[in-house]
Amino acid sequence: MKVVVVGATGNVGTSVVRALEADGDVTSIVGVARRMPSWRGGRTEWRRADVVTDDLTRIFDGADAVVHLAWLFQPTRDATVTWRANVLGSMRVFRAVAETGVSTLVHASSVGAYSPGPKDRAVDESWPTHGWPGAAYGREKAYVERVLDVFENDHPGIRVVRMRPGFIFKREAATEQRRLFAGPLVPRRLIRPGRIPFVPDIPGLRLQALHADDAGEAFRLAVTRPVSGAFNLAADPVLDPAELARLLGARTVPVSAWVARSAMAAGWHLRLLPASPGLLELVLQIPVMNVDRARDVLGWTPRHTAGDAVQELMDGLHDGAGLDTPPLAPRGEPAGEIPAGVGVWP
Repeated sequence: MKVVVVGATGNVGTSVVRALEADGDVTSIVGVARRMPSWRGGRTEWRRADVVTDDLTRIFDGADAVVHLAWLFQPTRDATVTWRANVLGSMRVFRAVAETGVSTLVHASSVGAYSPGPKDRAVDESWPTHGWPGAAYGREKAYVERVLDVFENDHPGIRVVRMRPGFIFKREAATEQRRLFAGPLVPRRLIRPGRIPFVPDIPGLRLQALHADDAGEAFRLAVTRPVSGAFNLAADPVLDPAELARLLGARTVPVSAWVARSAMAAGWHLRLLPASPGLLELVLQIPVMNVDRARDVLGWTPRHTAGDAVQELMDGLHDGAGLDTPPLAPRGEPAGEIPAGVGVWP
């Protein structure tokens, strides 16, 4: 089996590559990225390509499966840039899959594609995927779901799998996630359990997470097993303010959603925070997911708890951890990111 991984150098991509390399039935892996990594997997061939501009058919030719992970989170201040990369780029990936006769397409969707939903009960994969219009991330994930609807209708011979994970963390991705979402002003030395003073208890703050290596294993199973359709991915427990406070050795402090959003909006407009206030709104709106289908149909069981994933993130933030790929690599002191633009790095 030959598998092409598009967006292979990021948080999830590096874990997908590792999982595929450990599978003896996968004989050839091609990692595709805009910028070549120094990090190398054992059996992976690397190809440079931009999903927006480059010819993908020459890379996909002869592949049995394509895993599409490439996604831009920044710049949040210019939605046309992320739309081109995420929506139009995904459409070009899907078109190249069809043109080259690839039989399996595994696409990284997200919990962020879901319409607003309940926090007190879990929803399955049939919940509507119309996103949250106030955040570009949700709009784009939802739009690509509609593109896939058309793609599946037009290409019934191609097996399509949609993975909808919660928040994905691992130690090596901590610096990238700090750069993309928290910015350079986060005091790294204070990011330790017991040093964080409080966790804001915001109404609706209930989210799900999983370790990137567990996500990588789920993608491997989606590639190698004869499954199709959507799969929710998350580990227990659901993370609410009380659970986050327990993990971080902090206390909870009640904060209204309006105050939290206003503070985040102020930081974003002052260019101190890279994450837009719409992302907070999205987190407060997304439903809690039921992951029974991933367990029963895909045969997936996470090895790490959601708390393990958060702990790795915190340790990685404190240590400035990364990996030798362009998205994940630490790049000197955080203050050096300010001239390029908070949240953006060439």
